[in-house]
Amino acid sequence: MELAKNSYKSEDVCILLKDISGLVEPKPASVRERLMQSGVHYCEMLPLEYEPSDDYIAQYEAALKNFSPAAAEAVAVVSEKIYCKHGENVCLVSLARAGISAGVLIKHYIGKKYGVECAHYAISIIRGRGIDKNAMNYILQRHNPASICFVDGWTGKGAIAGQLQEAMKDYPTIDPTVAVIADPAGITPLCGTHDDFLIASSCLNSVVSGLISRTFLRSDIIGKDDFHGAAYYGNLADRDRTYEFINAVESCMKYDDIPEERLCDEFYDNRGQLKKIAEVFGISDINLIKPGIGEATRVLLRRTPDRVLIAQGCDRFYISHILRLAEEKCVRVE
Repeated sequence: MELAKNSYKSEDVCILLKDISGLVEPKPASVRERLMQSGVHYCEMLPLEYEPSDDYIAQYEAALKNFSPAAAEAVAVVSEKIYCKHGENVCLVSLARAGISAGVLIKHYIGKKYGVECAHYAISIIRGRGIDKNAMNYILQRHNPASICFVDGWTGKGAIAGQLQEAMKDYPTIDPTVAVIADPAGITPLCGTHDDFLIASSCLNSVVSGLISRTFLRSDIIGKDDFHGAAYYGNLADRDRTYEFINAVESCMKYDDIPEERLCDEFYDNRGQLKKIAEVFGISDINLIKPGIGEATRVLLRRTPDRVLIAQGCDRFYISHILRLAEEKCVRVE
């Protein structure tokens, strides 16, 4: 089985995904939307990558400049929490795609601060389908279950965290807690912050995620002994910004001692707001609500939402890229 090609450095991450490049024709958002509403699971298709306009790229570059310091601070905090919990034998297992760059940043921070070379893998977990057990078994053949720390970019409504909790019932010696840069949902103590701020990598798709697609699972292409799949978008190589993001955040990184209160912060579950939104708009499936800056950005990149809700009086400095995407896709903003 050939592993998925990608633009990450081999020393930064081992990506446990099967290469399905050329085997699946990507579909535009309008077609995928229609198929998903008819019952086809999103993991059985690949999206046609959004081609950002020059204006939107300018929004991304501004986000990279404005929010990399906050991302660097959050990466430092979550890295310290991970190292305190797991020690020098920690094995980072990033959830593809959004978790991979976060995992690389955490790996680099721990390496520079403590001189420890963390193992780092990337695997697939799919809402409604579960975690890639072949990839999990591969890792467990090489690492102690107690050393494993799952990594993602941010939380939205906790769907993937819940999927991870469910998946780890088959691996009772593994801690299912997920580590993230930002946890606006308020569901994990292993986070850099509970604030909802823009992590620039959420602004783009594969070109800031190692040129790989979302993960894919369909029985005619993924065999029982295969890892979940991903395609490589080699045609976008000249627009690859993966290490632009990683390097921008690392350039703001500080390795000073972090105040104890930052490492032992209290948090509360923020997902009650979702139920209120569902009630107001008559939404029966909570998964159709995509809360937070990261999730809102992703759904605008991949799908065609009905509307975007923003708080009255919010500082549009933080969401200018969302407003730009909504305008381009003719999605109403309330």
